[in-house]
Amino acid sequence: MSSNRIELLNLPEIVRQSNWKDRYETKVSQWLTPWDGAAHVDYGFIGVPLSKTSISPSAAAMTPNALRELFANVTTYSIDHDVDLQELIAHDLGDIQMHVTDLLRCHANIEQGLTNIYEKMPHLFPIIAGGDHSITCPSVKAFKKRYAGKVGIVQIDSHMDVRNLDDGGPTNGTPIRGLLESGTVEGMHIAQIGIHSFANSKPYREYAVSQGITQFTARQVAREGVETLVAQALEIAGNGTEAIYVTVDMDVLDQAFAPGVPAMVPGAMTSWQLIDAVFLLGQHPKVKGFDIVCVDPLQDPRRATVRMTLHVILSFLVGCMKR
Repeated sequence: MSSNRIELLNLPEIVRQSNWKDRYETKVSQWLTPWDGAAHVDYGFIGVPLSKTSISPSAAAMTPNALRELFANVTTYSIDHDVDLQELIAHDLGDIQMHVTDLLRCHANIEQGLTNIYEKMPHLFPIIAGGDHSITCPSVKAFKKRYAGKVGIVQIDSHMDVRNLDDGGPTNGTPIRGLLESGTVEGMHIAQIGIHSFANSKPYREYAVSQGITQFTARQVAREGVETLVAQALEIAGNGTEAIYVTVDMDVLDQAFAPGVPAMVPGAMTSWQLIDAVFLLGQHPKVKGFDIVCVDPLQDPRRATVRMTLHVILSFLVGCMKR
């Protein structure tokens, strides 16, 4: 292996072409193409197909491929911001390999796989598709190694994800707890948007407050506006840090907009609130990593939630282009 080349991750064969072609229209499948292992890449789509660590039964491991199957259905152009994403140098890097039964090994694979990628491609901006939310802990651990300074987190989620690690080990309910207890991130640099009533417990609220985490509820989003809260979250996550990692759990959306998440909630964020939030996050120069998690394609009528997930990813990238 030469020093300027790294091997492809597992890249499954996916139907990437539309039955219809138009010379004046570019589909995501024509732009976000499989990487050849050598070409320069600024933005890399990376699948992390792990969902055995989900508290709720979930086939979220299927989401990276479900997203790829929709690449041929959407274009690269945002009329709202007059931006065409094909100007970004981006490729699909494939999937991190998971172990069949060993969940801790899966997390080790995620951290080591992403660490290897960042060492070989130090300027890569990762767009990571889970999988359940447990992937965020090893992902941020790898992300933190890239920087001499501290990192912050903006989490968009109905759940706090600070469950204790003793009752069930690392799960999709523990990534923030794992990052705090490992010393990877400090609570004062974490902001959570969309936290929902009847989806969390008082002891975990008290733990989050004791750790210095800032939380904005779904009700606050509805009443105060997502733009205001995103600005506050970025100030918190960026205060004294070198880089910010954004993690989006799709169960932050109201059940009307995300029927394909394992933990649906009513009275939550709307599609436009989430799209506007990630667009704003994408514009911030300290934001240097992104993941999106917790969609179950097997519970998703007509791939509605998978499609929304893809639009969230693309809207975030539009924000990045507006920097």
